[in-house]
Amino acid sequence: MLRKPFSWNNSSDGSIAPAWIDRFWLLGLLLAAGVLFGLDLGTLPLRDWDEGTVAQVARDIWRSPSGSWVWLHPTIAGEPYLNKPPLMHWLMALAFRLGGVNEWMARLPGASLTALSVALLYAIGRELFSRRIPAIFGALVYLTLLPVVRHGRLAMLDGAVLCFFLLLVLCLLRSRRDLRWGLGVGLAFGLLCLTKGIVALLLGAIAIAFIAWDTPRLLTSIYVWLGVLLGNVPVVAWYWAQWLHYGQAFVSTSVLGQSLDRVVVSVEGNRGAPWYYLLEIVKYSLPWLLFFPQSVRLAWENRNVSWAKLVLVWAAGYLLVISLMSTKLPWYVLPVYPALALAVGAFFAELWHPSDLVGLRQPDRLRYPIAWIVLLSLVAIAGWIGCFYFSPVGGYSQAGLPIILGAIALTLTVAIVLLWRRDSQFLLVLLWGMYVSLALFVASPYWIWELDESYPVKPVAALVRQHTPPDATIWTLYPYSRPSLNFYSDRRIVQTTAETAITDYWQRDPYPYVLVEQVLAAKLALPSVQPLGSADGFVLLTRQKP
Repeated sequence: MLRKPFSWNNSSDGSIAPAWIDRFWLLGLLLAAGVLFGLDLGTLPLRDWDEGTVAQVARDIWRSPSGSWVWLHPTIAGEPYLNKPPLMHWLMALAFRLGGVNEWMARLPGASLTALSVALLYAIGRELFSRRIPAIFGALVYLTLLPVVRHGRLAMLDGAVLCFFLLLVLCLLRSRRDLRWGLGVGLAFGLLCLTKGIVALLLGAIAIAFIAWDTPRLLTSIYVWLGVLLGNVPVVAWYWAQWLHYGQAFVSTSVLGQSLDRVVVSVEGNRGAPWYYLLEIVKYSLPWLLFFPQSVRLAWENRNVSWAKLVLVWAAGYLLVISLMSTKLPWYVLPVYPALALAVGAFFAELWHPSDLVGLRQPDRLRYPIAWIVLLSLVAIAGWIGCFYFSPVGGYSQAGLPIILGAIALTLTVAIVLLWRRDSQFLLVLLWGMYVSLALFVASPYWIWELDESYPVKPVAALVRQHTPPDATIWTLYPYSRPSLNFYSDRRIVQTTAETAITDYWQRDPYPYVLVEQVLAAKLALPSVQPLGSADGFVLLTRQKP
């Protein structure tokens, strides 16, 4: 599969055309990714957990007065925040300063970095493959993977992790021809450490394992290790500053509780079987899932060349480690997708026949596997059924959803016809159809489907903000905490499932505020209750003034 190392400066015949072509592709991929990751980015509210939490920390940094050290020692609602390093929180706070505190600015830094990672993956492909087509296919597959698009658009840390690790890999590959690029390796590793500490160690170990297999001489390169040293100066400085400020509490919470404990303990009840991430890949990677087995097999058959070594070490090593970890969260699997996309890009380059574009197909060409046609047919049929069912003439009308399902079903139907005709243009149909379908999807209210798992948070937050002072503490009786409610209400919300805790708080606090569902308000039987208002089935209670 690999012919000879590619040079970005000139082609094999001495012309400069490939450099301009690659710049064209880089710009085109950046524009396509920018549209997909920026489309309607701020129309839906922030979801719970990471988005609500990260946005609160960034807002505290944004609000901190000049000369304050909150940017160095972040807080959440005024309390110390010891969960993750603050690089993404800094970027989000800067976005708040530029465009105000809103969903668009909260998601913009992560979405921008994830969009940049598409171009970085193309650049990695150009370093690994002698031909341009595997890099193009790999970047386009990566761009049209649902988990990458969905989580890359959220106000989370994982899009930045993807970007910085791909930057690390690119610098590592470039350093094989120019050792000075080793300095970039250290810079990218430092950015990873300031984004999501312990994940940087795992991804760094994967990079070392690849170099030890592929180019061992880089392990003794002064540029690489000098880059690592320089890149980690701000990391060590930040960790040292936290130790001086918080002492043992920082080690217990950040280093142990939020990092190392996730390896051996199920943090916050997020557990799963060892095959948890395999199921995540199966559930959300269609239609590219169809080609993963053959792509990984192709990598194994070419394990003596660089691209296959990188794919195997990256995908297998990372997936093995996170599968053995006790804590399981869906977005932990994201860093495996660029490796799978590279493998699929190499496989698609084997399938692609440019002559199909002009109709010069060879009649004796081998048929594509019948399993591809069968599986795509099943998904297409499900798409057409869903398109009808969620339409006005179906049984459960949902605005916009029939269009999305129809786009997917139409894409797969056309691809099936081309597969049956042995026409490799089915690859182009799948890529373009998935891009359009994902664009329709992110422009709809369905791309953050977790928002439907609970009550709409913004009306309830507006109720709390309207009737309580800024420094108030509000107790709520609900099965789990909602960081997005804290963010939008801009108040400290204490969640409990015990009615006795609400009763005790009511008795000891002279100015209590309790947020409960209306059906539970009478059941609590709190004395001297004065309702302040209601919204979406919730009522805000306080004590009657004498």
